[in-house]
Amino acid sequence: MMRDIFSEAFWSLSTNKVRSGLTILGIVIGIASVITMVSIGQGAQASIASSIESIGSNLIIVMPGAQRTGFASGGRGSAQTLTLDDAIAIKSGVDGVRAVAPDVSRRYQLTAKGNNTNTEVVGTTADYLVARNVAVDQGRFFIDQEEKSSAKVAVLGPTALEDLFGVGADPIGQFVRIKNVDFEVIGSTTLKGGSGFNNPDDFVYVPITSAQHFLSGDAYVNTISIAAEDQESMVAVQQSISDLLLSRHAISDPAQADFSLVNQNDIIATASSITGTFTILLSSIAGISLLVGGIGIMNMMLTTVTERTREIGLRKAVGIRRRSIRLQFLVESIVLTLFGGIIGIILGWAASLLISHFAGLSTTISLSAILLAFGVSAGVGIVFGYYPAERAARLSPIEALRYE
Repeated sequence: MMRDIFSEAFWSLSTNKVRSGLTILGIVIGIASVITMVSIGQGAQASIASSIESIGSNLIIVMPGAQRTGFASGGRGSAQTLTLDDAIAIKSGVDGVRAVAPDVSRRYQLTAKGNNTNTEVVGTTADYLVARNVAVDQGRFFIDQEEKSSAKVAVLGPTALEDLFGVGADPIGQFVRIKNVDFEVIGSTTLKGGSGFNNPDDFVYVPITSAQHFLSGDAYVNTISIAAEDQESMVAVQQSISDLLLSRHAISDPAQADFSLVNQNDIIATASSITGTFTILLSSIAGISLLVGGIGIMNMMLTTVTERTREIGLRKAVGIRRRSIRLQFLVESIVLTLFGGIIGIILGWAASLLISHFAGLSTTISLSAILLAFGVSAGVGIVFGYYPAERAARLSPIEALRYE
């Protein structure tokens, strides 16, 4: 029986191909828009999560904060409340810590061999490689002895290397001038694929003591990066670090802490929440097209019922049941939306690939998004096709046969 109903639905819709094609256009645009918007949102979410994970594994970051006095706090953002000794105390006094890397970073104008660039110079320790997932490409990273002796050595990120020495150059043994101090290049790091103002590929690394002595001129650090031994111990390590720093800074009330801690999971969760909201917003806007398409389906089905009133009357006169009439028109509506859904999914997929290729945006097309779009298109057919189908089913056979 269902096979006959579907065959009849295809025959009925194919008798007026132009009208059927124009009717499903709204569904095609709506589904394609939803697929494209969801793929952009999921791609952005995956890209952000990947970027955050690339900055380190099981990472906890300690940042300086303002000391609160009563209801007021001052100096937040430019506060200097963390020192190298705090980092040393964390490394020696907190269990479950794999690496501790304090850093002093600031932008400077660098020159080498007549070339110059303005980039971030990061004064840090050898543990930075572990804490921030940085790998050495050429040469080596500086060692503990060079940190203790404030050696004037530097390791270049790939972008800084290219700007100062050119593509494919061997910088080992060359010198770069930072704030009128010559630093010998002893290595370069591998490409991490960053972008923007705070791009790790554009960093230049020097020993933290050298940065404090020759560049910043003070004993404070900007942040302390800590790599926990495993994911499970991160919360306990974070709490131990907080307790230790409160004790060292002689602060009894945690609410008055002159530092703040954030871990990698918190950053990923926040970023995922923002991109998720962004995806829902975009999908909702695209969903308006589906609503318009559904109204178009209803309009067409009402017209079809009117045109086929005498046919409905004849079928009822020979004993066709009301339920079968309703099912027939409902199937026609669902077939229309499913066709539109399939074409919309293909167009949305193609649009996502084109956006990724030409606009450089990361897009991800998941099976769940396709199934959702398919389900929504079928749902639109049922919701907007039910009223015309019910209207056809309730027609009186006598009045239908008299209809001109």
